[in-house]
Amino acid sequence: MILSDTDIRRRLEDGNLVIDPLDEPELQIQPASVDLRLGREFLEFERTNIPCIHPESEAEVAEYVTETVVPEGDEFILHPGDFVLGTTVERVEIPRDLIAHVEGRSSLGRLAIVVHATAGLCDPGYQGQITLELSNLGAAPVALAPGMRISQLTFTELTSPAERPYGEDRGSKYQDQSGPQASRIGGDREFGGEQ
Repeated sequence: MILSDTDIRRRLEDGNLVIDPLDEPELQIQPASVDLRLGREFLEFERTNIPCIHPESEAEVAEYVTETVVPEGDEFILHPGDFVLGTTVERVEIPRDLIAHVEGRSSLGRLAIVVHATAGLCDPGYQGQITLELSNLGAAPVALAPGMRISQLTFTELTSPAERPYGEDRGSKYQDQSGPQASRIGGDREFGGEQ
């Protein structure tokens, strides 16, 4: 069951679901979703002549990423073909009986901006800001203004609360993240990590 605006408001009021700050609930809460705003921090991937990036090497991944913080009142220009990591302004806390789906806003989709390549959900128990995988699939650069509504979350109720929710007990890599986070796939078991 997907939560309606009534369900979302009730859970927010009860503290069962947290979206903070939710500065303009009348604007941000849609009929079956909540709009989230774009933060000021971005991780940009440098163009490089290396043959490939090895996902298991977090140090190697970090070598090709630079952080950009957009000054107050400025914009971030996303060029055609670019892929950057952004973040939401809002921090969320998803309860054990919900899963949240990260979706793009149709108005930006019509400008060829997508907000996730593949990481389109927040597991039950997830807490933190949401890293956005921003791409420009169009032919023209698009100016993104920090603070603009960039994505939306929909919430689906599980048939029962998750027995092992995302979080510290699982050693979850991105729990309590602040700002955009580069890949930590090197921590996966298949690359010698614990997960």
